[in-house]
Amino acid sequence: MISFIIYVVVIGLIAGAVARLVVPGTGGMGIGVTIVLGIVGSLIGGFLGYVLFGKDLSEGAFQMSGLLGSIIGAIIALVIYKAVSGRRVAH
Repeated sequence: MISFIIYVVVIGLIAGAVARLVVPGTGGMGIGVTIVLGIVGSLIGGFLGYVLFGKDLSEGAFQMSGLLGSIIGAIIALVIYKAVSGRRVAH
């Protein structure tokens, strides 16, 4: 169980960091937010893999994906987050 948690955190960090490098204007995020972004991306990637390819039917639709799926999912999550949050103007 501990090794799975470490695996999820490491994959989350790598996927989140790559997504932040690919999507412009994502400065100001800490390492914790980057890890969470990667973990959410992994879930999105697993869901997309399930929907598009019908793989791993026994595991269900919400599952963790590998590194490539995590990166793609993290990029999608970051683009959606930026579109929803928009630019906040301080007065």
